[in-house]
Amino acid sequence: MKIHELHYANTNTYLIEGARGRLLFDTGWAGTFSAFCRACGELSVPVQGIDFVMISHFHPDHMGIAQEIASFGATILAASVQVPFLHAADDVFAKEKNATFVPVVDASVRVFSPAESRRILAEIGIDGEVVLTPGHSDDSISLLLDDGSVFVGDLNPLYELEMHRGTVIGESWERILARKPKRVYYGHARAAVIAADGGGSSPSGVSDAVSGCSGSCGTSGDTPDSDDRLMLVSGIVKMIDRGYDIGKICRKSGADAAFVENVMRMYLTHQNIGVQGILDRIELRDKSVRKP
Repeated sequence: MKIHELHYANTNTYLIEGARGRLLFDTGWAGTFSAFCRACGELSVPVQGIDFVMISHFHPDHMGIAQEIASFGATILAASVQVPFLHAADDVFAKEKNATFVPVVDASVRVFSPAESRRILAEIGIDGEVVLTPGHSDDSISLLLDDGSVFVGDLNPLYELEMHRGTVIGESWERILARKPKRVYYGHARAAVIAADGGGSSPSGVSDAVSGCSGSCGTSGDTPDSDDRLMLVSGIVKMIDRGYDIGKICRKSGADAAFVENVMRMYLTHQNIGVQGILDRIELRDKSVRKP
């Protein structure tokens, strides 16, 4: 089995190659289909070679091109809890007048219960299961593979677990940790290795200097004061709302890519979060990364 991380949009998507087929976990915002095809081409994988598409939750940035992919032959797998949310993003794309969006066609969807997930995944030679992990949204699911890989979409990151003890988010993480995962794949952050005690995670294959803002908030000049940091993050958030990619945000804001990635993930995965809340969570994340 192979796992390929596709970085063609602001949402991380993952192509999992099983012994008998391929599964795509999450897609991206409507309008990214051409970029998705190029990313698949770099892997020498035709879109027609994707058998299933699984969506962590049906927010616009995770399901935006699901039907376009399904039109080439893939089946959209939806957990039974997700059925009421299949068309939740339709109004979002209609309001922004996104002419590229293709709504999910119900005939393209195969509904399953978590209890059935292992059998369905086995059809394409993938050993694993689906677990319900609400918190970010009521329809959120996570994919846990027997090799220790776990794909969580926008579930709040593991290093925030202590903040969410006793909440739905905390319960979702405990459900995952009970399976003893080794590596977590996020929807808007780099993959991370899970500590042996399940108490935290750190980015895999990157140094602290690259993975966090290290107190300077990722700018290339002098360390900004608190007001400057607030203005910086506020500006980045506005550019995210305008659909700018990371490269364009870096050029316009002067922030480095790692910091922009952090802000983007915090903003997209924490509902109704403010600028100060983003900065607080980045500080928490950096402390977790630097922890011995």
